[in-house]
Amino acid sequence: MAYELFYWPSIQGRGEFVRLALEAAGAPYRDVARLPAEEGGGVRALTALLAETGGGGPFFAPPLLRDGSVTLSHTAAILQYLGPRLGLVPHDEASRLRAHQLQLTVTDFVLEVHDTHHPIASSLYYHDQKPEAARRAELFIKNRIPKYLGHFERVLDSNAGHAVGTALSYVDLSLFQIVAGLGYAFPNALSRVAASIPRLVALHERVAAVPAVAAYLASSRRIPFNEHGVFRHYPELDPA
Repeated sequence: MAYELFYWPSIQGRGEFVRLALEAAGAPYRDVARLPAEEGGGVRALTALLAETGGGGPFFAPPLLRDGSVTLSHTAAILQYLGPRLGLVPHDEASRLRAHQLQLTVTDFVLEVHDTHHPIASSLYYHDQKPEAARRAELFIKNRIPKYLGHFERVLDSNAGHAVGTALSYVDLSLFQIVAGLGYAFPNALSRVAASIPRLVALHERVAAVPAVAAYLASSRRIPFNEHGVFRHYPELDPA
C-alpha cells in the first residue's frame, strides 16, 4: 500500500522534508490534500484526520503520515519512522539516534526561519509585524544562520560529507532542503557564508543530482517556493 502524506496543498513547508524522503527512496505515496475531493483528497481530508481521536489522534498539526493502521504527526517523528523502512538511515541504533537528534536540530532551525517573517504571532500577517520582522531577520542573519550552518558543516566534516552513515540519509535530504530554502529566502545572506560551509554546499549539489531527487525537483510534484510557506523571500529582510 502507498504511504499517505497529509499536508497543505499549496506550500512546501514542513511537509517537504517528508516528500523529499519519499521521493528519494522511490516510495509510492499519495499527497492526499493535493488530490481531488472525489478521490478522497482535499484540505477537508487533512482537517478531518487532524480531528480524529482514534489511531493516535487527535493531532496538533500537519504533516501527518498514514501507513496502514499507523498514523504519525511531526516531521522528525515521521522521518524517524520512515528512515529504516526507506533505507535512508543506517541499521545500527546509535546512527538512528544520531539521525533523529540532527533532525530535531533541523526542526529548531526551521522554526527560527519561520519566525523571521512572523516574530510576533502566526495569526498576524507579515505586514502587521514588519518592523519586528526586520529586527528579527537582522539578528537571524548575523547570529543564527552562521551558528546553525556552522554546526551542520562540522557534522559533515566529521563524517566524510554525510550527516550519518556512508550513504544518503533523510538528514542529508533535510540539509539539502534548508540550503535550498535559504537560497530562496535569504540569497544574499547565504552567499556571504557560502565560502565557510563548503561541505554543506557540496552536499546540496550532490543531493540535487541524485536521479530520483533530480526528477522530483523537475516535476510538478515539487511545489515552488512562495510567500505562504516557511521559506519566504522578502527583499527588505535580506539586504545586499
